[in-house]
Amino acid sequence: MLPWSTELAGRIEDGIVHSELLRDNPLGDPHDRPVYVYLPPGYDDSDRRYPVVYVIQGYTGHVGMWFNRTPFRRPFPELADDVFRAGDTPPAIVVYVDAWTAYGGSQFLDSPATGRYHSYLCDEVVPWVDARYRTLADRAHRAIMGKSSGGYGAMITPMLRPDLFAALATHAGDALFEVCYPDSFPLIARTLRDEYDGDYANFLAGRAGRVHGTKDSDDGLIEIYGYAAAYSGNADASVSLPFDDTGAIITDVWARWLSRDPVRMAAEPEYAEALRSLTAVWIDSGRSDDYYLDLGATAFRRAIDKAGVADDRVYFELFDGRHGGIEYRYPLSLAWLCARIAS
Repeated sequence: MLPWSTELAGRIEDGIVHSELLRDNPLGDPHDRPVYVYLPPGYDDSDRRYPVVYVIQGYTGHVGMWFNRTPFRRPFPELADDVFRAGDTPPAIVVYVDAWTAYGGSQFLDSPATGRYHSYLCDEVVPWVDARYRTLADRAHRAIMGKSSGGYGAMITPMLRPDLFAALATHAGDALFEVCYPDSFPLIARTLRDEYDGDYANFLAGRAGRVHGTKDSDDGLIEIYGYAAAYSGNADASVSLPFDDTGAIITDVWARWLSRDPVRMAAEPEYAEALRSLTAVWIDSGRSDDYYLDLGATAFRRAIDKAGVADDRVYFELFDGRHGGIEYRYPLSLAWLCARIAS
């Protein structure tokens, strides 16, 4: 496995989306956002139009990280290129979207505490791509995929905007919130007590003056706060935590989180109807996922079955693996989606 990049059969263009929806967002994050657009082999040689797959990232992911290279592994843009190089998969445009925030992520939701990242994706990125590239610009030829928080975004975005997306792939996406999140609440409460006098404001202020990760607790603290900013952000841009200083659940705030759970959303009539309209749903997870998202994947599979999504439109698998190191699964879902949105 070569430790450097190889020549692609297709090509990648990088652009900037000048987002009005993210302008003056509560965190002061940039409203000009990078976007990478993969054009498949043959794009420049014809007037053909192509289906589009939007790729979104997990928590603390930003778009440039798709090109990170680890030992004995290849980054997804190269693996995706291989999908089309052989010519066995219908070609597609692949769009890598950035939704980073100062808290490490947005969950691809509109939140008064972070910004309008769902609307940015749907109402700015999608039209930007359609205006600049030869896309098949309708929902039947548009899919979204991601892993972890990106898998979460891939589940909820077609439910919220079935007019835009007809297919999805979720790899170990956040789901079944009562299983995947609460185990961390007592640890966070204890860490806040012991290191920050029980106050998240002290953590955020201290973190601003040093390099993130110089304290062992940084990642866990910012992750839960980022989720809370997405799921239970308030109109004044404040953030409500779903647990108290003992780690016990605060019922009304937790209910706001649960209302965003893809498993529970699938049971709502409006979202169930949106799910039934999808032509392809890929769900997978490592069966030893560190956050029990294999159980979330199973619950989501059952939820969409109950919602009435036809079995022949669904691929479900639990494979041997954990939460990390599963990028080799993405080309499988990409090829599967492309075969179903191509015509």
